Amino acid sequence: MRETVLEFELPVGETYKIFRNRIEPQTQINSPGRLSIVSGTHGDELEGQYICYEVARRISEAPEKLMGIVDIYPALNPFGIDMASKNNPLYNADMNRTFPGSAGGNLMDRVSSGIVESLAGSDLVLDIHASDIFVREIPQVRLAEEFAEGLLPFAKLTNADMIWMNATATVHESTLAHSMNIMGVPTLVIEMGQGHQINKPYGDQIVDGIFNILCELGMWMGQRPRTHLPAISSDGSVEFIRSEKAGIFIPLTEHNHFVKAGDVIGEILDPFSGGEPLRIVTQQSGLLFTQRIYPVVSEGDLLARILTGAF
Repeated sequence: MRETVLEFELPVGETYKIFRNRIEPQTQINSPGRLSIVSGTHGDELEGQYICYEVARRISEAPEKLMGIVDIYPALNPFGIDMASKNNPLYNADMNRTFPGSAGGNLMDRVSSGIVESLAGSDLVLDIHASDIFVREIPQVRLAEEFAEGLLPFAKLTNADMIWMNATATVHESTLAHSMNIMGVPTLVIEMGQGHQINKPYGDQIVDGIFNILCELGMWMGQRPRTHLPAISSDGSVEFIRSEKAGIFIPLTEHNHFVKAGDVIGEILDPFSGGEPLRIVTQQSGLLFTQRIYPVVSEGDLLARILTGAF
């Protein structure tokens, strides 16, 4: 059922609305579980749009198998999605740095506060993100170490390829996930793919994980999907590879592949001089889980991340 969870009149004559699709079991259940899926916090991250669709579609094929409440919030930043903008256009602000918000603050604070209030009471929240237009990520769960003990059992069920422990930039204290976890509402950040795009195989992979979680929570009586356990890491076992010069980056290794120390994973070309390419060489062996996609680079730009010790 489509519901309006937030509605604010804007000075320009428009209305700021956030909707959710609440899917409830057909049979009466005492104290049903509740899983909430949120996406669209950043308007240029569209991977979650397909996931929201596919979860609703699969439930609609066998609604009698649902034994709990699934709340789907496809667009927390609807104007950002309309404009393909990471930030919320109303304040040109990163919405995922405004939580938990305040009911008595400015519009952005009130929106953030209303979202937190709406999600309160969930047994689990899945906060779906994508990368930006510059790099591509494999499906992964990002956790702050302070909440890892309670979240790891859920994270292992997501069918993601890896769990990145203490990925601090993504689980910053002003994010939705941190705010919900502080409140005692378990919240996972799932990131995959690339900005402005939808990778359907990645989406299907995570949707299988969502139904795996629903089965674990006793909320889905359908067949449990086949899933795999992710690799688990921390900041200390991730190698960051950055560009040493400006130029054009040409990847020479497939994304989501294992590499060995000393492998050449790409080259940086100088389109002005036509000189010898700068070879990008790995220092450690592991899984190439982040890869630069946008070719133009400046000195210091991220080219790749490698989960070390992943052999």
